[in-house]
Amino acid sequence: MTEPLADRIAAAGGLAAVADRALGAYLGLALGDALGATVEFMMPREIVHRWGVHRRIVGGGWLKLKPGDVTDDTTMSLALGDALLRGAREGRPWDLRLVAEAYVGWLRSKPVDCGNTCRRGIQRYLLDGSFQGPYNEGDGGNGAVMRNLPVALATLGDDARFERLSLAQARFTHNHQLSDAATLALGRLTQALLLGEGPEQTAARIAAIVEATPAFRFTPYRGRASAYVVDTMQTVLHFFSTRAGFEDAVVDCVNRGEDADTNGALVGMLAGARCGASRLPRDWLARLKPAVRVAVIEQASALVALALAPPAGA
Repeated sequence: MTEPLADRIAAAGGLAAVADRALGAYLGLALGDALGATVEFMMPREIVHRWGVHRRIVGGGWLKLKPGDVTDDTTMSLALGDALLRGAREGRPWDLRLVAEAYVGWLRSKPVDCGNTCRRGIQRYLLDGSFQGPYNEGDGGNGAVMRNLPVALATLGDDARFERLSLAQARFTHNHQLSDAATLALGRLTQALLLGEGPEQTAARIAAIVEATPAFRFTPYRGRASAYVVDTMQTVLHFFSTRAGFEDAVVDCVNRGEDADTNGALVGMLAGARCGASRLPRDWLARLKPAVRVAVIEQASALVALALAPPAGA
């Protein structure tokens, strides 16, 4: 029998500690996104030539962002979180149509960027109303895993619901077995960290992820950091596993370049869940766009509350 969530939270240091880790994960995702966006699509040697070591949130990059701005990694996550919370308010818990409408609204808001696979999935829904396209070998990108944190927070303690909702939101745009595996693996790893899992247990969990999906093996690290979900998983697991501190993990990750915003966001999510919001770098937080910071803080607490008190009829 699964231990009740309240007991697991108590064993993890209490609700305040778990809430701090949840906020750390969400803010960590946004910080990694904001830092990595500056060097997205650059190669390591280009970053060295331009920045030496890129470690400050300064904006710029190919998107010409203002300092502290974020990309689709964070804004799609916020759209998904809004849909989950709206469903709870309106008595439509876990309604995938609300998720679909949130993604449509996000695209129509003219975000600074949108991946081709995400765009194609949203446009398919607008054309035929379907929540999932056919399996596609071209859907093996990281666009589904990058935005799944709100599901992990809202379903903390309920693995069956976590898996069902994660796969549903993922396959809305990415119907691929490696995308599925990555989305579930990083979501479960994040949830374990939120509940205070220690280093040895975490290492064992990561080893089990690699055993279940050998393509994600990251030792030795190949050094590729593209948007292909295999490269993303290898990069994220490598830097999270080999760097103890939040800043070191995120900085070293984004300095691999390529899909630096998404990889940085995911490492930031895991490292933030490990250390908690109270231990995130203050200077980075001060640089994060205020509206994003406020939205993340509000969603993190509301989504954890949703996990503690699931809507009636869910």
